[in-house]
Amino acid sequence: MGQIGRRRAGACAAHQDNFRALAQWVERTPWIDFLAADPASRSPTSVCMKLADPALASMSLEHQAAFCKRLTSMLEKEGVAYDVGSYRDAPPGLRVWCGATIESEDVQALVAWFDWAYAICRAEVSLVA
Repeated sequence: MGQIGRRRAGACAAHQDNFRALAQWVERTPWIDFLAADPASRSPTSVCMKLADPALASMSLEHQAAFCKRLTSMLEKEGVAYDVGSYRDAPPGLRVWCGATIESEDVQALVAWFDWAYAICRAEVSLVA
């Protein structure tokens, strides 16, 4: 295998490690889920997720979007994540780049920040039954 082939293999392994770290967090985190229900449809590079907390998921899309905006704004203010909100035309949620330019340790650190911001934002939400 030549130098380019080794680099390509290393890049593929890196993005697979990053996606695996994110997927493990999604699997153990009840408030978030992959946007694409079918694993075959999920991008392992630009990973899109949606709110899975039943109370939040039952809110209007406008309220869900406001929740996600508050969460992502907190992360930006802390300087730990930028541009992690869902795509403009997608349902409210989060989006994480898992490409080879990211270290899996950074993905693991990011999800801890997601949990931190979620806990604060969730405590702020007053849900009407």
